[in-house]
Amino acid sequence: MTPFEALAEPNRRQILDLLRGGERPAGELVEALAISQPGVSKHLRLLREAGLVSARADGQRRLYRLEAARLTEVDAWLAPYRQAWTDRLYALERHLESEQ
Repeated sequence: MTPFEALAEPNRRQILDLLRGGERPAGELVEALAISQPGVSKHLRLLREAGLVSARADGQRRLYRLEAARLTEVDAWLAPYRQAWTDRLYALERHLESEQ
């Protein structure tokens, strides 16, 4: 699964948002989401396959963390769109200033 495919699903994006703040056990993710434990496990597996999440054992539980470096591919794809919006907003700002 590519990062793009992983990000296409809203629950997986929400998991990534939760992991932005640091490592979390799967149980905390289940509590924070409105889906079952098997559903969260499935999404975590797919996120691991995409390289967006990693896990480590901590006793009997597994802690999951965001692997933000894999998002560079997505960021690179978004760069031209970000630039287009920056150009448009700058043009709007110039237009509004000329109206005053």
